[in-house]
Amino acid sequence: MVTIKDVARAAGVSHTTVSRALNNSESVRPETIAHIQKIATELNYVANHNARSLVQQKSYTVGLFFSSMFNGTSASFLVDAIKSVNEVLSGAYTVSVNGLDSLESFAAITPRSYDGIILMSQSDSDDDFIAHVRQTEIPLVVVNRLLDDERILNVAATDRLGVEEAVSYAASLGHRHIGYIGGHGGFRAATERREGFFASMSRYDLPVRPELMGNGDFIMEGGRREMTRMLALEQRPSCVFCANDDMAIGAMKACQELGLQIPADISIVSFDDIVFARYTSPALTTVHKPVDEISRFGAEKLLLLMQGKPVEKKQHLIQTYLVKRESLAPPKGGKVLPELL
Repeated sequence: MVTIKDVARAAGVSHTTVSRALNNSESVRPETIAHIQKIATELNYVANHNARSLVQQKSYTVGLFFSSMFNGTSASFLVDAIKSVNEVLSGAYTVSVNGLDSLESFAAITPRSYDGIILMSQSDSDDDFIAHVRQTEIPLVVVNRLLDDERILNVAATDRLGVEEAVSYAASLGHRHIGYIGGHGGFRAATERREGFFASMSRYDLPVRPELMGNGDFIMEGGRREMTRMLALEQRPSCVFCANDDMAIGAMKACQELGLQIPADISIVSFDDIVFARYTSPALTTVHKPVDEISRFGAEKLLLLMQGKPVEKKQHLIQTYLVKRESLAPPKGGKVLPELL
C-alpha cells in the first residue's frame, strides 16, 4: 500500500508538504501542488481518511440529502446531482447520499458525522432539517429550492420563469387550448411551475380549463395516464405542457397508442431537458434546468464554507432557458402571434 511518505520520497519533499498539497493548502505553491498530485496519481496513492479524521477531528464526509430519493424524484435528477457534487468533492471527501423521508430522526446529523451538508431541497417540509443543521453549526448549502431565509447559502433555478417562457412560446404559435400535467403536490418545483403556467395563460388571456389540468406525480406513467384522459375529451387540447420530461415521455406514449402524430395532431412541451429529451421521437421541446451546474456550484460554495472562507452573497439563481426542438409546432389553423417574452 502506497503511503504519504512514499509520495514525499518520490516528490523530494517532506510528508507535511505532501499533506498540505493534497489538501490544496494556500501555503503551497500551485506548481508544487500540481507536481505532487501528479506523482500521487501515478503511484495510485489513496488518502487514509480514517487516520486523518482522528488527527484533525474531521469526518471527511459530506452529506448529500434529497427530500426524497424515490417519491417524485426522477432518476435523471438524482444522477445529475450526485455526479456533479462528486466531481467537486471526490478525492477530498466521501459523499454520503440519503433521502430525508427515510430518516427516523436527526440524531445522527452531527459535526462528528459530517463536515458539511448539501440539501437538494424539493419541499418546504425540509425546513425542520434545515433548522436542525443550522443549530449544529454544520456548514450547509441548500440547493434547488429558493428559500425565504436569506441568511442561508442557497442555489436555485428560475423554474417559474422557464415555464412562462415555454407556455408563452406555445401561445405565440397559436395554441389556445393548452393542457397542463403537473407534478408532486408537496414539491416547491411543482408549485412554481404551476404558477408559471397560470401567469402565461393570463398574459395571453387564455382559458384555463379545469379538465385540462392534471397531476402526473412527476412519473412517466402519470404523464401517460393524464394525457390519455385529456385525449378522450370532446374538445382536446392542441398542446400540453408537462412539468417534467418523464411525464412528457409518458404523454408521448399515450399519443402514439392512439395513433396521433406529434406535433401534427398535438404538441408537447416540457421541463428539465434530461439527456433523453433530444432522443425522443420527435425530439422534445423543453425548458433546460441546469441541475448539474446548480449542484456543482453548491458544492463549490460548500467547500468555501468548510474552509472557513467568507461567502458574501448568499442567494444565487441559475437561469433556465427553452430548448426548441420538434415536439412543439403551430396547431392546425392557428394564428401565430408575437412572443411576449
